[in-house]
Amino acid sequence: MDPTKAGIHREAGTWFGHPRQLARLFTTEAWERFGFYGMRALLTLYLTQHFLFSDREATGLYGGYTALVYLTPLVGGYLADQYLGSKRAVKFGAIIMSLGYLLLCFGGETAKPYANIDGQRYEIQVDRPAGGKEVQYLVDQGKRLAIKGNEDGTVSLLGEGGAVERTVAKGGFESGGDRSPFHVMIMLIALSMVSVGNGFFKPNISTMVGQLYEQGDRRRDAGFTIFYMGINLGSFFSQLLCPILAVTIGWWAGFGLAALGMFCSWMLIQFDGGKLAGFGEPPEGVRDRSLTIYACAILGVPLFYFLFTNLMASTPPEPGSGLIGYVLSLPLMGKLLFGTFLIAVPGILIWSALKGSKAEFQMMVVAMVLIVFNVVFWTLFEQAGSSLTLFADRNTDLSVFGLFSITAPQTQFFNPLFIVLFAPVLSILWSKLAARGLEPSMPVKFSVALMGVGAGFLLLVWGTGFADEGFQVAIWWLAGLYLIHSLSELCISPVGLSMITKLSIARVVGLMMGVWFLSISVAQYVAGVVAQIASVDTVGGQVTNLKVSLDTYVGVFWTIGLWSAGIGVLLLILSPLIKKWMHGVQ
Repeated sequence: MDPTKAGIHREAGTWFGHPRQLARLFTTEAWERFGFYGMRALLTLYLTQHFLFSDREATGLYGGYTALVYLTPLVGGYLADQYLGSKRAVKFGAIIMSLGYLLLCFGGETAKPYANIDGQRYEIQVDRPAGGKEVQYLVDQGKRLAIKGNEDGTVSLLGEGGAVERTVAKGGFESGGDRSPFHVMIMLIALSMVSVGNGFFKPNISTMVGQLYEQGDRRRDAGFTIFYMGINLGSFFSQLLCPILAVTIGWWAGFGLAALGMFCSWMLIQFDGGKLAGFGEPPEGVRDRSLTIYACAILGVPLFYFLFTNLMASTPPEPGSGLIGYVLSLPLMGKLLFGTFLIAVPGILIWSALKGSKAEFQMMVVAMVLIVFNVVFWTLFEQAGSSLTLFADRNTDLSVFGLFSITAPQTQFFNPLFIVLFAPVLSILWSKLAARGLEPSMPVKFSVALMGVGAGFLLLVWGTGFADEGFQVAIWWLAGLYLIHSLSELCISPVGLSMITKLSIARVVGLMMGVWFLSISVAQYVAGVVAQIASVDTVGGQVTNLKVSLDTYVGVFWTIGLWSAGIGVLLLILSPLIKKWMHGVQ
């Protein structure tokens, strides 16, 4: 029975003033995010340092993976709405994801680096002195030559005493790695499984949270903010612990801990002791097609594997090819994402105009407008797992007050830390402002988020002006970026989830939740493209010129920071017009 109609268990106790079922969903999501973000914290560096993919290959694959992670909820939300019910979808997704994380533990031996110069292949050796900086050497007839990248794009090979013995012209030095095709296949299958599982889990756990509240319940925004704090509580601990295990024991240990967290999430939803009875149940009067759906979902794994291999085989468009040339050069995944988004948005709006009232249609238009602006926010915010992680690894002094140092993946913990600290503050703030009729509208919150994510990058660019002689900035500049980004995230993400449940026509709320995640999927793909622009040449997984690296990141971060701030101002100007079509929805 639908709890939004019957009010099942709504008065059977509360949890911090909210339905007590929120506590179970809060914990389930926290463990799921523990697994997801623990794995994400490691992924880019795993690709560049274990498999020795180039920056462009690694960030492109990372962007494609995160794009699929947010694309599949479009299908998972629909299947739950029409057949499975949210609860069964969440259980199935949790199992598939935990198996995917477990599969990542089998990565094989680290790839062996090499370099090609003028058609000749050379062995690369990397010295990793304890507590010192890594040095890359090219081996030429038994002689080790240190590799030094220059600002003009050339590469110098240095002999004893630092004397230049050879200079390779720009573009003439190509580095790579001998990696096991079998273990690359295992890694791509694992990413495919996580993508499929997340499609069933992610939209439907949020839909169940929305079902806890009656229409018009003013606690809804605060409830989603608390739920969002659970997300970041899980990611906070995972992004501290998984990198520690990866560094001290091995990559497999970090991924294994992520798998354990995901399994705990499944346990909580599978053995709920009846606490979620009546919520997320299958629709009434519909034939049970669960086994067919599960089988088709598993068949989706080889399909996604094919999309990943096609993505890795793609090449950038030729200079001057224009927009059409760029679109034609996109891998199948890019065409799929942009095509689905461009069809889904107008398609749902046409359906809304035909099936809904005038007010319902206008509210759906508002939801779609905000979804489009949402793409911009997440494109920039999600640099955290790619370009910002590489920036932390290469151009950030990771020492904390000179007492100890953290690893580059652990810098991502700043975001969940600030979310956990400030989510209750903003939850209380929104509630108090709402009681006085002063709460900012959704479009205003979105505009503040866009201006904030841009400001974070501009702050980091300012900080690079204080870089030390090793072209590294203090870790606190990166922490400052994550503080601003986290506050911005709190203005858009929990509000966005709530917005979907408020503005959507009831019959398609799960599908709309999927479209919300589809917008993030498109953003993730574009984020990978942005990170590719910030790519730096590497040898053996390490850059050879930190100044070139720093200058590259500064140029990209400055540009995207200005663009985001400008788009946020534009939305702020348009917000009064958008609010009129919300018909009183807060």
